[in-house]
Formats: sequence, structure tokens, C-alpha cells
Amino acid sequence: MAKTKPIINVAFVGHVDHGKSTTIGRLMFDSGAIPQQELDKLKIIAKEHGKAGFEFAYIMDKFKEERERGVTIDLAYQKLITNKYEVTIIDAPGHKDFIKNMITGASQSDAAFLTVAAAEGVQPQTKEHAWLLRTMGVKQIAVIINKMDTVDWKEDAFKKTVADVSAILKQAGYKVDTMAFIPAAGYLGDNVVKKSDKMPWYKGPTIREQFDLFEMPSKPTDLPLRMPLQDVYEITGIGTVPVGKIETGIMKVGQKVIILPGRSGAGVNGEVKTIEMHHEQLSQAEAGDNVGINIRGIGKKDVARGDVVCDAAKPAAIVQEFIAQIAVISHPTVIAKGYTPVFHVHTAQVPCQFVELIEKQSPDGTKTANPDFLKNGDVAKVKLRPIGNLVLETNATNPHMARFAIRDAGSTVAAGVCLEITAKKN
Repeated sequence: MAKTKPIINVAFVGHVDHGKSTTIGRLMFDSGAIPQQELDKLKIIAKEHGKAGFEFAYIMDKFKEERERGVTIDLAYQKLITNKYEVTIIDAPGHKDFIKNMITGASQSDAAFLTVAAAEGVQPQTKEHAWLLRTMGVKQIAVIINKMDTVDWKEDAFKKTVADVSAILKQAGYKVDTMAFIPAAGYLGDNVVKKSDKMPWYKGPTIREQFDLFEMPSKPTDLPLRMPLQDVYEITGIGTVPVGKIETGIMKVGQKVIILPGRSGAGVNGEVKTIEMHHEQLSQAEAGDNVGINIRGIGKKDVARGDVVCDAAKPAAIVQEFIAQIAVISHPTVIAKGYTPVFHVHTAQVPCQFVELIEKQSPDGTKTANPDFLKNGDVAKVKLRPIGNLVLETNATNPHMARFAIRDAGSTVAAGVCLEITAKKN
């Protein structure tokens, strides 16, 4: 079936319990995508789990553990048709234990809603999410100031939270002057699909209207095919189905591909047999599309999350050493040579060692060659060595495959971009 509207991927991110999944569930229900009888069933299940009031969240949180705990663990996807777009909604986990899944969600997104509860305001994950969205290249953000009923729908409370969130977004490098800040109550449905009558002071868009205000980013279809794998499923009657977002290029049925690095570390060759999106078979898909594919010649044990499907004629590099520019966001002490945190690159997680600190620029603008260490606020050029197989490209060659977040001990310590690959394995 031919696409009728352009497809845009929009992530919902935010601190745990700030109402992301509930807001999406309400959006789907009020838009007519979820029938009343399904919602009634979910109400019963929520009560059984002692989570009365979580029925909207359960539209997105389908895993047993998610429902029992009341937190989003893995990524969930829903399709929403608006006036302008076919939207793939990505519900990304807010809980700090599942940040790696949130990073994957951000890396797949063209735009994002950052959800902040009005009464609680900015939380540690709010700041982390802002930086990660920026690092993963999400240029368009709208902010939902949620649970406005808990602050009696007051404009002053809304304005205070807006000011606090704006400060964080500015630090991460966003321009907030043109950004939409939407006061809402996800559970009650205020400003989700329907305009709220409780906040006459607000004249801006609803959440649903905001989708159509996001601009469709230009699709890098001129670059070679790159599709980082978000997951790999085994489906009866079909076989192995890798899923993920095509970052760059075009994928066609019958195309020869290589999946790098693969479990072997040397890549696995195959041919695209079928492409599916939202349960529809496609003859081709392009940059920006979230798809499931079946590849002739590839089994479930051959590939894993973090691998990248490449055009066989133009494969990406498995890097042995690279030079990057990084910004240190939040490290408890200092970063020195030998430090080996985990790098989150597209959907891969690979430890990388700092082998050389080439140059740093301090927040006051002072530059230092070969510094002994890096601290918070420093921007530095560094040489890195992956401990394992990592597919990466330079910012000049393919910026969509060059960005990464650096995490250690449960928090994001830095973010950066690859400038030069100095040694390859392939």
C-alpha cells in the first residue's frame, strides 16, 4: 500500500511518573485510535495490578513488568494519523535504569515532546533527557507541562516550570524562544486533543495540534543505507526479523546488504526479502522509516541490537580508533587517559577507552593542548579506542551515524561526535 502522508517519528520523553505514557494513551483514545471497549478492559487490568488510573498508560506499557511496576521499560510504538502526517509515536522510558532504551528512542526520532509534571518541575532525568535529545540530533522539541490539575490550573505555576525547563534546554544548546510549552493534564485530557476550558489564559496549540507544527526534516536519502538494529525477533512462519529506523539511504526488496559487525565481528551478508512498516508490506523504505525486515541468509544468532544494516557495496567502518569532540556534562570527578566508560552510539553500547587528550577548551574559552584531565563544562578533542566492535562514521561523512552519549555509573557524563577515524578493522 502506498504511503499517503509523510511519516514523522516523534518521541515522548520525561522523568518517570510525569505522565508520558498516560498522555499518549489519552491522545490515542481521544483521537479515536483506541476503542472504548479496549479502554474498559485496560481499566480492569489496571485495577487488578493495584494501578487504578493507569489504564491510559497501559495502552503503551504492554509488558507485564511495566504494568506491575507502573513504569515504561522498553520502547513502545503507536501510529497516529494527523491532518499532515502519519506519526510514529515512540514512548521512551523515563526511569534512570532504562536510559539506554530512551537513548535508542531519541536516536530514532525527528522531534520530541519533553514531559515535565507541573508540581514536581525539573528533575535529574529532565536535564539528562534534554542533553541526550540534543546529542542524538533531535532538533525539534515541544514541552508538555503536565498534571496542571495538581497546581489548580494556575498560570503562575506554569510560567515558573517553563522558566526552569527553558534554562536546562538552553544549557543543552536549544533555542527556546520559538518552542511550544503546552500546559496539559494527560489523564483528564486537557489540551491533549481538546482545548481545555480550565486554562483560558493559554492560547497555543494542543498536543495533537503540535504534531502538525513540527517540520518534516529533510531525509538523507542520498547517503548510503544505514539501519541500526533496535531489536531482532524470531517470528513463526517468517523467520528472523530485525527492526529499527533507517537513518540514511533507501532500502529496497532484493537489495544486497551487509550487517556490521554481526556476532562474528566480520559482518554478515544477506539480501532484503521483505520490508514491513505498521503491518504493511513495502517494496522500499527510506531514511526516517521505522521498519521490520526479513533478510535472506541471516538467522537470529547472527545479528543483535547495535548492529547496522549497510548497503553491501558501501559498508560503514568498524572502527579501531577515532578522534572525537566531546562536551563533559556531568562527571563526579575528572576524566583522564585510561578512562573507559560506555559509549551509546545509535543503538549500540560499546566501552571506549580514552587513549589521548589532544586539546580542551574550558568554559571561560581558555584552550589547553594535551591537558592532564577534563572536568565538567570542558569541550575537548580526544582520541578513543573501542573495547569491542563499533560501527561509526565521521560527522563530515554521515552525521546521523557520528553522534554518541557517554555514560558511566547510571548517568550521562558527556556527549560528542566523531571527527576522524584513524584506524579501521574492515
